[in-house]
Amino acid sequence: MALSNTEQVAAAKANLDAFFEVGGKVFEGVEKLVALNLQVVRSTLAEAQEKFTKAPGSTDPQQWFALQAGFTGPFAEKSLSYGRQVFDIASTTQASVAQVAQAHYERYNGRVQTLVEEAAKNGPAGSEAAIAAWKSMISATTTLCESLQKTAQQAVHAAESNFEAVTATASKAVRSKPEQTPVADGAKR
Repeated sequence: MALSNTEQVAAAKANLDAFFEVGGKVFEGVEKLVALNLQVVRSTLAEAQEKFTKAPGSTDPQQWFALQAGFTGPFAEKSLSYGRQVFDIASTTQASVAQVAQAHYERYNGRVQTLVEEAAKNGPAGSEAAIAAWKSMISATTTLCESLQKTAQQAVHAAESNFEAVTATASKAVRSKPEQTPVADGAKR
């Protein structure tokens, strides 16, 4: 299909711009996620190196087990923090993409409404029913899109609330868990 008039070229350009804008937002989110993962790997390796350099110096088994137990508490807290940051990146990216999509939808909807108004002005006699049907369809589509957007926002807010509740509970559980160290002489607890 050849692009024969300026409206088709403008529409194609707008669609291409929307594609690149959404792609840019997604790429920014991926970039943030990669940076977060690199930061986590660096800090984990540095902490592991620190712990393992201390381990050979400990000749007492209890001290060695205490060093090993020191991995679990900070690991759980850092895992929770990592999960929160990943969720923040994902929700921010989703909100940015939704905002771009909404803006492009509103522009497209405006163009369609202008087209329908022009058709109503220049339409032949008796076309009023068809124009009314078009307007009704546009109104129904707009209502559906708004409803879907509200539902998506409610789902994101519910997911955020649930995630925060789960991480708060897990964080409390990690903090309240007593440090377990082995008992000397193989005695049982």
